[in-house]
Amino acid sequence: MKVSRSFETFGREAPEVRQAWMEMVQKADSASKLDKKTEELAYIAVLAAVRSESGLPFHVKMAKAKGATRDEVISAVLVGLPAVGSCVVSALPIALDAFDEKD
Repeated sequence: MKVSRSFETFGREAPEVRQAWMEMVQKADSASKLDKKTEELAYIAVLAAVRSESGLPFHVKMAKAKGATRDEVISAVLVGLPAVGSCVVSALPIALDAFDEKD
């Protein structure tokens, strides 16, 4: 799956930092008690809430590959609505475009 331009630049320009960061991410992932689909949906919710939209397409496709439905992705994006407000709505078209994209 294609990563964002930002993440590609990170890997190219700071490969040692990227490697260290990825090791931490992998260790945290293996320690998680969530199943992989739920973990991706939760991550989508966090990305939407913090307005980090560049990672949404990648993680939406990961969630879809793990069995998430379009409606589950919509719910994940909108779950933060009561806590952070309507800013999560801007993530909705990005997430749905990624979900609907033909592989």
